[in-house]
Amino acid sequence: MLAFVIRRLIQAVVVVLVVAFLSFLLFNFVGDPVNNMVGQDASIADREEMREALGLNDPLIVRFAHYVLNAVQGDFGMSLRLQRRVGTLIVERMPATLELVAASAVLALSIGIGLGVFTGIKRSHWLSRVILTVSLIGVSLPTFVIGICLIYVFSVLLGWLPSFGRGETVNIGGWSTGFLTASGWQAIIMPAITLSLFQMTLILRLVRTEMLEVMRTDFIKFARARGLSNRAINFGHALRNTLVPVITIAGLNIGSLIAFSIITETVFQWPGMGFLFIQAVQFADIPVMAAYLSLVAVVFVSINMIVDLAYYAIDPRLRATVGRGR
Repeated sequence: MLAFVIRRLIQAVVVVLVVAFLSFLLFNFVGDPVNNMVGQDASIADREEMREALGLNDPLIVRFAHYVLNAVQGDFGMSLRLQRRVGTLIVERMPATLELVAASAVLALSIGIGLGVFTGIKRSHWLSRVILTVSLIGVSLPTFVIGICLIYVFSVLLGWLPSFGRGETVNIGGWSTGFLTASGWQAIIMPAITLSLFQMTLILRLVRTEMLEVMRTDFIKFARARGLSNRAINFGHALRNTLVPVITIAGLNIGSLIAFSIITETVFQWPGMGFLFIQAVQFADIPVMAAYLSLVAVVFVSINMIVDLAYYAIDPRLRATVGRGR
């Protein structure tokens, strides 16, 4: 077990370093931040002085080494646009993104599993066909189009929900939350629906497929032969066996929600880490961009490692394979 964990940790560190280096390499071609920081009247000497002060004249590998050494100590450098510590900016924006991801995950799981069970049990019902058709239309549309449509209907035409922002927030122990205010709940509804729609459709179809497969198995037939009620068979036996792969996929997709929140936060001007990243791209703010992608890589790698460890703990075949050194 210890050797397995150590191997996974080494793989995780290598993946994070590769992602951080690639992002650091690519972002150096996004633009010249000095042009955005100085005025048009700045001389060449002033520009060179600023480049030297920011360390932009150093070789790329030296700058990356400095970045990694500082990041390990929690220091991601200064934002070139805002002239503030990148770590402070990310900590300020993190609650907004995590609350949006949490609301989206709850929506995707609750509605996706519920509709998946219904369409799996009532596969010939007309409502099941309507749900599957609507889900296909929803997942085929780009995220920003869905967000714009929701804004047009619920903000412009009906005036029920705010079209941008996070609403009022309450600070509790350094964590700013919108879950304790009415305007916060109103503001998060449309971004959460937009972000959760793809995952909701994915879970719906996965649950439906698994339910159809489980309902054909012998132990379900045996349960019917024992005279158990449909409720006990559907929810006590079939759904329980269906949820194992669903939980695995849902866990892995939480990282995707954080990564894909960039588009949703931009459409709704949601003040989270994704919106901060887009603003950083427009200004060629390399420290912010590199820090954001490094954090996303850490989230993905951490979730994958937790899933691997869970598999190792519950699957004896994997333990036997690892024990033989494969």
